[in-house]
Amino acid sequence: MRYQISGKGMEVGDALQTHVKSELGETLEKYAGRPTDATVVFSKNAYEYVCEATVHLSTGLTAASTGKAGDIYPAFEACREKMDKQLRRYKRRLKDHHKERLEPVEFAGAPSYILAANGEADDAEPDSLQPMIIAEMETKVPTLSVGEAVMQMELSQAAMLVFRNEKSGGVNIVHRRDDGNIGWIDPAQSR
Repeated sequence: MRYQISGKGMEVGDALQTHVKSELGETLEKYAGRPTDATVVFSKNAYEYVCEATVHLSTGLTAASTGKAGDIYPAFEACREKMDKQLRRYKRRLKDHHKERLEPVEFAGAPSYILAANGEADDAEPDSLQPMIIAEMETKVPTLSVGEAVMQMELSQAAMLVFRNEKSGGVNIVHRRDDGNIGWIDPAQSR
């Protein structure tokens, strides 16, 4: 398993890196089977340390968690405990998912854009109603069942997930609704 442990605006020492590898490795070994890589980023936000961890599993799913505390080690422990809780909650589904799927999750490339307004301070009518594109990058769109997509969205703590539906082959979206339920958008079904 590959680890990428870094700090934003701060140095991460060897002792902390060793601690993260051993503790996170133990948690992942208990629940995830064959994780492929983990990214752990430490940062300082005012008076507290923040630890963000993202783990890519061999099944194609991604788990993410964040922990905050007054010291760097307790911030990591809070992050690790959240990751542990997520993986424990989805352990049966992760294992069942692995048995049913003969091949790993397939990903297709798709462009991704970050849009921003012009930043004009006054309320005057803009020349164009089109926002300026600030960044353009490539993202991966997984091929999943709807249940796997919901599980992936919850594991990664995302508000929404775009995926290619395994059954229909069309692009679908699952998202967390304001009422706490999960919404599923399937354009092929609306015709």
